[in-house]
Amino acid sequence: MINQVLTTEASMSVLKFTVVCVAAFAIFGCDHATSTPSTEQGASAESAPDFEATKVLADSGEAKAQNQLGVLYAKGQGVTQDFAEAAKWYRLAADQGYAKAQTNLGVVYLKGEGEPQDYAEALKWCRKAADQGDAGGQFFVGNLYAKGQGVTRDFAEAAKWIRLAAEQGFPVARNNLGIMYLKAWGLQRNDAEAAKWFRLAADQGFSMAQNNLGRMYLNGQGVPLDLVEAYAWLSVAATGGASAAVKHRDNVARDLASDELSKAQKRATELLEKYGSGK
Repeated sequence: MINQVLTTEASMSVLKFTVVCVAAFAIFGCDHATSTPSTEQGASAESAPDFEATKVLADSGEAKAQNQLGVLYAKGQGVTQDFAEAAKWYRLAADQGYAKAQTNLGVVYLKGEGEPQDYAEALKWCRKAADQGDAGGQFFVGNLYAKGQGVTRDFAEAAKWIRLAAEQGFPVARNNLGIMYLKAWGLQRNDAEAAKWFRLAADQGFSMAQNNLGRMYLNGQGVPLDLVEAYAWLSVAATGGASAAVKHRDNVARDLASDELSKAQKRATELLEKYGSGK
């Protein structure tokens, strides 16, 4: 039920709430790669380290540099994109026990880029990272359990691992943990807990969670029904690229009196300035 990146929605009551799997984009390069939505996908073009300098360190056997070199190959930064070469460098670092590289190698197998797709291998490597406390590894282990890939589907086990990642501040895990509370996937249904986790991810600028939080306000689930707040969060989510939020925001706008709409637009501006990183 946890499918394509950023676009798949899971039915929930009258509304739909977005479940996210970042397998297609998650490349973990730096030591704090899981702390914010903007860094969870690896180094940006602006912050990418110099390829040649990284290669020298990687050739010397430094695990962190080997992982980062893999990121550069995977993203085509400073070098022609080469997934097989990326996988090679991830493996060298992973074999040294470097958790971020273990997660990245797991994602290589999950996606089938650089190595043949193999969910059991994906689980093996992500689990190694997860056992070291890597939030990315924990998230992907949870996703694999949720989808039954490489392992028998087990929502309780999925919830356990996704919670560990969420508690470390991993925004996608926070969003998905909220969904698991709403859907009672491995957890007792609890709308208030769902709203809490959506809010935590929304406050990090994660647009899918902003969309979900807006819909909670729209439906009065886990929070008081509040169309002004619903409009504001849906507007921020739409600005951040959550296309599903657009029609809901526009529908809410039609139900608001002119003074309420002005208030909602002002609130949206406030939220956008504070939380509108849009990932």
